Formats: sequence, C-alpha cells, structure tokens
Amino acid sequence: MADYVHREQNSITIVTNKIVSSLDLQVIENYVENINSKDIETPCLSQSKSYLKIIGILYFLENTNVSITSDFVEFIIKVNHIFNNLLLTLKLQVIKALPKSDMAIV
Repeated sequence: MADYVHREQNSITIVTNKIVSSLDLQVIENYVENINSKDIETPCLSQSKSYLKIIGILYFLENTNVSITSDFVEFIIKVNHIFNNLLLTLKLQVIKALPKSDMAIV
C-alpha cells in the first residue's frame, strides 16, 4: 500500500501512488492505535493536491531585524478565519524573495 512512510514527532506521513481505500485507512488507524500515540489524529485523505504560496509579506518583524519564522506564519494562518479548515501537511518554509529584499515568500 505505502510507497513511502515518514515519521516525525506527533505525525506520520504516508505517500502512495495508488488510490487509498477505506480498508487502507483502517490499517493505518490500527497502526496508530498500536503505537499508542494520543497526539496523532484520526487518519484522513488529503482534500486536494494544491499548495499555498504567500507572497508580499515582510521578511522582518515590524521595527526589528528579526526575520519571521515558519512557526510565526503558521500561527497567523491558524488564527485567521480566511484559512478555516486548512490542514497543512508540511512545515512551512520562509525565504527571502531576493537577497537584498525585505519581502518574503512562504
């Protein structure tokens, strides 16, 4: 079933090139129960195969020389109603738009 399994703290990512059935999800759910992890949510399928690209935001926090972090951007996304029901499957990456720019791309 799985072509690739990746495990990080409190999350498991399983990638396959096949269509996943409800039986496959049950196998995954049983595995999660067997590892006794209460922090991992019930397995579910991705809702879409799209990505989120945020442009035009300041690379540095206001009035500082401290750059924004992926955790900071993730927090903003979670508290903003525009992104209700958005589930991030990967850690966000923050990069400068250009080396001498003060703008970021997430």
